[in-house]
Amino acid sequence: MIRVMIADDQAMVRTGFGMILGAQPDMELVGEAADGVAAVSLARQVRPDVALLDIRMPRMDGLEALRLLAGPGVVDPIRVVVVTTFDLDEYVHTALRNGACGFLLKDSGPALLVEAVRAAVSGDALISPSITVRLLEHLSPPAPARDDTGLSPRELDVVKLAARGLTNAEIAARLYIAVGTVKTHLGSVQTKLGARNRVEIAAWAWERRLID
Repeated sequence: MIRVMIADDQAMVRTGFGMILGAQPDMELVGEAADGVAAVSLARQVRPDVALLDIRMPRMDGLEALRLLAGPGVVDPIRVVVVTTFDLDEYVHTALRNGACGFLLKDSGPALLVEAVRAAVSGDALISPSITVRLLEHLSPPAPARDDTGLSPRELDVVKLAARGLTNAEIAARLYIAVGTVKTHLGSVQTKLGARNRVEIAAWAWERRLID
């Protein structure tokens, strides 16, 4: 069973997400929190497979809670998917840099929520397509082109598709290669870019306007 925790200051949202997760045969809800401080404490106590965090919560916002649970330097980080109403670029970018395994808007629908949880568990990351658009519209000017990354043309192809939110299987199908080859390419890209995960790879691609 995939053990999931929900942190949101709105009881109706927690109830709704709980019903969606409870309807899945392979998922169970292991805890709820109504603010960021409680979310961090609960997550450290129950160690869920995936924690769903809202951004705007009392006492401590979701971005700070995310940093404490999955940010740089955290030993044995918890997989966190940010699910929020707010798609402001600074929120999205901070979440991705702080180790989020996904970023969804609350109106994305039940199917995408479930898919995001499963993606996080499997090592993939799901990001709402509309958020990708927002990032492209509102990110700061592109960073200067770099020739020292050493990415091959095929690795760049994989990076661009990963930045669009495609899973390893979807990338493999699109490029007519094996899933294992996709994983190998992503591992190589992480090493060359110094990225901790595929979400940081996506952020790197967005910053340089590698996707249209």
